[in-house]
Amino acid sequence: MTLERSRALWNRSRLDLGSDEILAQILDRGSMDDWRDLYGMSATDRELRQRIVRVVLRVPLPLPHFWLAAMVSLGEDVEIGAAAPPFDAQF
Repeated sequence: MTLERSRALWNRSRLDLGSDEILAQILDRGSMDDWRDLYGMSATDRELRQRIVRVVLRVPLPLPHFWLAAMVSLGEDVEIGAAAPPFDAQF
């Protein structure tokens, strides 16, 4: 699996998709191959899809509406126009 070797996990010793922090890191810094793997895994894992939606709506990411639309395409009931934190938000 590509995700286990993802450069997005540069500061991690292993892939743990049970961690929202690691999931956010992949959504933020993952490669296209990483995202394909994550999308493929989401197709059969409703809990993962729901967690992706929660992360997208809480964490500033570069492509939030892309991910919301992807989750809708997999059957999640998501408002695509939902407000997501701006990527350039200052904390």
